[in-house]
Amino acid sequence: MMNQRDAADERALRVAVLGCGVVGSQVVRLILEQSDDLAARIGRRVELAGVAVRRLDAPRDVDVPDGLITTDAAGLVARDDVDLVVEVIGGIEPARGLILSALEHGASVVSANKALIAEDGPTLFEAAEKAGRDLYYEAAVAGAIPILRPLRESLAGDRVTRVLGIVNGTTNYILDKMDTSGAGFAEALAEAQELGYAEADPTADVEGFDAAAKAAILASLAFHSRVTASDVHREGISEVTAADVNSAREMGCVVKLLAICELRTGVDGAEGGEAIAVRVHPAMIPATHPLASVRGAYNAVFVESDAAGELMFYGPGAGGAPTASAVLGDLVSAARNHLAGTRGAGESAYADRAVLPMGEARTRYHVAIDVDDRAGVLATVALAFAEHGVSIQTVRQEGRDDDAQLVVVSHWSTDAQLSATVEHLRGLDIVREVTSVMRVEGGDE
Repeated sequence: MMNQRDAADERALRVAVLGCGVVGSQVVRLILEQSDDLAARIGRRVELAGVAVRRLDAPRDVDVPDGLITTDAAGLVARDDVDLVVEVIGGIEPARGLILSALEHGASVVSANKALIAEDGPTLFEAAEKAGRDLYYEAAVAGAIPILRPLRESLAGDRVTRVLGIVNGTTNYILDKMDTSGAGFAEALAEAQELGYAEADPTADVEGFDAAAKAAILASLAFHSRVTASDVHREGISEVTAADVNSAREMGCVVKLLAICELRTGVDGAEGGEAIAVRVHPAMIPATHPLASVRGAYNAVFVESDAAGELMFYGPGAGGAPTASAVLGDLVSAARNHLAGTRGAGESAYADRAVLPMGEARTRYHVAIDVDDRAGVLATVALAFAEHGVSIQTVRQEGRDDDAQLVVVSHWSTDAQLSATVEHLRGLDIVREVTSVMRVEGGDE
């Protein structure tokens, strides 16, 4: 028996929006202002069924039509006349329960919730498949930049081998400010907060939690495997100093917080010899690399694949209107599928590749060491690298009275070997302090 939702009438498709903050208010605005264009693109008019908020009296950047504001989000998503649900409240709960309820009641869902997708995506994907509805989440990574759909669909016939991205605008703004002005971390962070690029509590951004969630989503799509945020090695930028940034500049590099997702081959013990390495950390990259020119609060994702080669996606990675643009794109796709009685591509996790521990990731290190300025110091330091199987690419020495600073850049090795080398250096009598350790990315291994 055909129910009300599937009846082939000409009534408008009804959309419930969960959240009316920075992003949600812009989603509501676009639905109201672009109703004619949306109708032309979808083939049916779209109208708001309701907007769920936490507080009725909170200030908002959009005038929601009378009678549509509600604090009963659970009741809204369970209504029989709601065809599509947009979730932009963020967090794990109640978002997870609301999305599952919406799918159970027959609505397709569009979400911008990176934390939830990265933590419990499989549960949501399975619910969407069971319900025969869509779960789209383009806005969860890199704001307005279309990157998830290309990975899921445009590159579905290719083999992606690496995804390297700047996926957090706050940290990119801070590091860019440190590079261009010579400011320290605290000063650059304060300016980012003053301009609205950083939250009053910037922990999720500056400690890499936000980027790690996005890296998990990117790796899952790129390598057809389930990757969660807990699988991602994470380091933030709070320990990056002006000296680190200056040293990078002297090497012809810039410092960026990178999300790095790699397909590793020839891995012993892995099925098919393939596994995944996923990490987020600050790194020096050559000034000639395309990502080095990404300035301010912008995002960019660099994709490498067998057939397409190198691709770069660039644009505003946050903000109400840019993120709402990605939400509306998903909304149009979900609405078209709803009218056609079909659904888009769901989760693709057939490869089921293991995620390698950070120690097995291959990288390079930039190490700054304060040492005694006496004969034999360089040889002792070189021996410490050699004992852990790490080759030195370059070394620079600067003398200062009775001490000196060595700046060593290694060749490619495993992170475990490099980390052990640094710990060895810290135990040497000739070493006064290892003042800086930073990974170096870019270039062929």
